[in-house]
Amino acid sequence: MILEVAILTISGGREAEFEEAFRRASRIIASMPGYLAHELQHCLEVRNKYMLLVHWNRLEDHTVGFRGSAEYQEWKRLLHHFYDPFPTVEHFEKIDV
Repeated sequence: MILEVAILTISGGREAEFEEAFRRASRIIASMPGYLAHELQHCLEVRNKYMLLVHWNRLEDHTVGFRGSAEYQEWKRLLHHFYDPFPTVEHFEKIDV
């Protein structure tokens, strides 16, 4: 399992608008092959900051499958105009300790 992590900074006091758009976009990502789960966390200290966590079966399910899909174009249309700056997305793999 792979964990995708993105810190999202929302521009111009548009947090409520972003959250509504994200609710609609959630259906898109949840329908993708290899998708397992996701959550959006709101930062308590910085009003316009969020953390998106998405669990995928494999890295390629996100980087190739989702990002290469027609559905990703709708995801971008709904969400990408809210970000300032555009987020860095990183992927993590659990280490058994």
